[in-house]
Amino acid sequence: MSSNITFGTLFSRLDFPPQVIINLLQKLFSLLIVTEFVLGNVANGFIVLVNFIDWVKRHKISCADGILTALAVSRIGLLWVLIFYWYGFLFYSALYSLRLKTIIGIAWVVSNHFSLWLATSLSIFYFLKIANFSCLLFLHLKWRAERVVLMVLWGNLFILVCHLVVLSIDVNMQMNDYGRNITWKTNLMEVMHLSNKTVFTLTNIIPFTMSLTAFLLLIFSLRKHLKRMQLSGKGTQDPSTEVHVRAMQTVISFLLLFAIYFLVHIIIIWSFITPKNTSVLMLCEVLRILHPSAHSLILIWGNKTLRQAFLSFLWKLRCWLKEKK
Repeated sequence: MSSNITFGTLFSRLDFPPQVIINLLQKLFSLLIVTEFVLGNVANGFIVLVNFIDWVKRHKISCADGILTALAVSRIGLLWVLIFYWYGFLFYSALYSLRLKTIIGIAWVVSNHFSLWLATSLSIFYFLKIANFSCLLFLHLKWRAERVVLMVLWGNLFILVCHLVVLSIDVNMQMNDYGRNITWKTNLMEVMHLSNKTVFTLTNIIPFTMSLTAFLLLIFSLRKHLKRMQLSGKGTQDPSTEVHVRAMQTVISFLLLFAIYFLVHIIIIWSFITPKNTSVLMLCEVLRILHPSAHSLILIWGNKTLRQAFLSFLWKLRCWLKEKK
């Protein structure tokens, strides 16, 4: 008898019922969602706490630390909105009324908007502070980096207002009764649904494109810097190169996680995932929560002050555990 067993024959012999596999996947996804939720809140809470203590000691806060703190606060809100949506939609879908959906939807639009745009503003700030170009326009923006970031943050509020207006009209269309003119109501609701999806897509593509542009320009700036260093015979290992690389790592991690986050939302919104697709919904939720959780951990490790505070906390925790033993 041959001792070679293929994967197909192995799974056929195990003969797991589909429902058992689905239940196992749901438990695994639930564990991942809760783990990401806890880690995300701890990471973002840590960023807020460290920057708040630093602000109290120095009575001032830098632009980058201010953006980081606001980003962490917005992501804590986003994580709670996502976990409420997942828990209510999955376990209490029958009680998930239109009014409750509207409240959660508005809360998600606001927290998601600030999370994305604050991260984008951070990418732009890193680019303006670190990159080196001889262009007069770039130098003008570089000298006014903080003002540019503030203008970006104030300017995107117009996009938020437009999104909320379209969302509120869409919700009112679903709530109001238009009598017997069902055909007119159905057509108008389809138009508003399409408008809502289109606005959502645009509000996510714009910050992604801006961050991608900042990343590509950082690569170009690093390339020019490395050429100058080689021509001067100083090599490639210098503080400016290290700063370029760290900034690029921060921006590219945001872009990769944002791309996953955005694609998941596109799948959810444009494919009409229903409560029956529980496993698919939970997988989407795992990937959605990954963005505000994992990127905050990367930000901690990429920021010198936060990294040192985190390592100091781990060392103190280790000493405290040793004393307990």
